[in-house]
Amino acid sequence: MKIGLFTDTYFPQVSGVATSIKTLRDQLSAMGHEVYIFTTTDPAADPKEDQAAGIYRFPSIPFVSFTDRRIAVSGWWKVLRLAKKLDLDVVHNQTEFSLGMMGKMVAREMKIPCLHTYHTMYQDYLHYIANGRVLRPKDVAHLAHFYLKNMTGVIAPSERVLDTLLTYGVEAPIRVIPTGVNLEVFQTPDTKEEISALRKKLGFDDDTPVLLSLSRVAFEKNIHALIEAMPDILEQQPAAQLLIVGEGPARPTLERQVREMGLSDHVSFTGQVDNNQVSHYYQMADVFVSASDSETQGLTYDEALASDLPIVVMRSEYTDELIDDPAIGRSFQKRADLVKGVLEYLTTPTSTEAVAKRQAKLHDISAEVFGERVLDFYQVCQKELEQKRSAGSRRRRFRHLRNQND
Repeated sequence: MKIGLFTDTYFPQVSGVATSIKTLRDQLSAMGHEVYIFTTTDPAADPKEDQAAGIYRFPSIPFVSFTDRRIAVSGWWKVLRLAKKLDLDVVHNQTEFSLGMMGKMVAREMKIPCLHTYHTMYQDYLHYIANGRVLRPKDVAHLAHFYLKNMTGVIAPSERVLDTLLTYGVEAPIRVIPTGVNLEVFQTPDTKEEISALRKKLGFDDDTPVLLSLSRVAFEKNIHALIEAMPDILEQQPAAQLLIVGEGPARPTLERQVREMGLSDHVSFTGQVDNNQVSHYYQMADVFVSASDSETQGLTYDEALASDLPIVVMRSEYTDELIDDPAIGRSFQKRADLVKGVLEYLTTPTSTEAVAKRQAKLHDISAEVFGERVLDFYQVCQKELEQKRSAGSRRRRFRHLRNQND
């Protein structure tokens, strides 16, 4: 099968969406399919690497109020010519913006299935556009309903996304398919020497208790709540460190918060880390923490689990499904529960039983299962589209015969 993934966000931009798309591309390719990425230009992209990987970029500019993301501004005819030349069988959109609209038009012109993965809960991000004064949640609902109209199929990464799309009145077939994780990457253990070297580079001793926050450093991630909890954690674990990995618009505010709370010796920021280095940070840490309430698929939670790292995260519909045993992690809604969960994992040695329970959870979040589920949905959508066309042809023939008889 020849598959076109249309997205406004892809590496070298770092995000959960980009990671999800790469995981899907790699897995479908490993299954023997031809996968092509249609995405935006990026000053940091390497043209040679793009060519070798089947990545095609189209002229773009930084997105308004979200300048580390880009949006295509031209290239429709080039996109269509390329899609026809590649003889795509399926269009799979990963964005509702420019390249998503182009993907819809390509699928209509080529009469092939058009699927869409709804990655982002936009009502959590309205503050990026004129401080939330232009768009309201009801506007998001209307726009999503309009964009998803006539889609052959829609993928929801979690039950939360499914419930939201149903409230939007989306009529296209929706299937919940959580994003998978490349387990091999996260389960390839670092040596003690490698872990020690990374800890030393970060200013930590081998026995320093390390809390890891890994995400885009944005306001909706609620990282400030993790910082606010540090004094309570330090009362019982005076050597504890909170390591914040990632970059984003909230960093200056968070750095000021750290200074004002007198936590500069216990909270540090790494800035952006290359995607191929992320697994080392999971393996170096003792517990993964997140106070984000805007997650649609909890990809970093799964990566932590794949790295055999317990998680303490904000409660959500997704965590209610994921965390079914203390060996996996704890969810919280109050600061006291966050502190309690962190201290539990910092003071309790990992048991063989806990490791076994984490391993048992990994099958459902593997990239292999992810790829198989998406491919199955492609095939279902192809059959349904063919059936609709056949039914349409029969109706047209019937009308033609009826008109002749009249």
